[in-house]
Amino acid sequence: MTLTVEDRILIKALRVEKGYGARRIVKEYPGRQWTVSAVNRLLKKIDITGSTDRKQGSGRPRSSSTADNVAIVSELILSQEDQPGTHRTLRQIEAETGIPKSSVQRIAHSDLSLKCFKKSRRRS
Repeated sequence: MTLTVEDRILIKALRVEKGYGARRIVKEYPGRQWTVSAVNRLLKKIDITGSTDRKQGSGRPRSSSTADNVAIVSELILSQEDQPGTHRTLRQIEAETGIPKSSVQRIAHSDLSLKCFKKSRRRS
């Protein structure tokens, strides 16, 4: 069971002010349905870091949506002001940069706030 922010604050206060252990905290609040192992893990984190927050940089690192790749895609996806008609498609950007097409599409949509359209020939 995950602990809410309020739960974490309460557990930290009980640990710091009263020095309670995991079993004592779980016994004091039976309605909360905390597990001893979850409280114990949080108490260990509090003892080591003094905080209940996540460690900085403790997630999966971004591999394709880095700042360099966003800059490259933003330069290639739009025509330059002095050179109209020089924009590239998603597949062309993928071929030139080696960034996967899905990542190029994600960068365009979420980082650059652009919508990607597929080019189609005009029917006459």
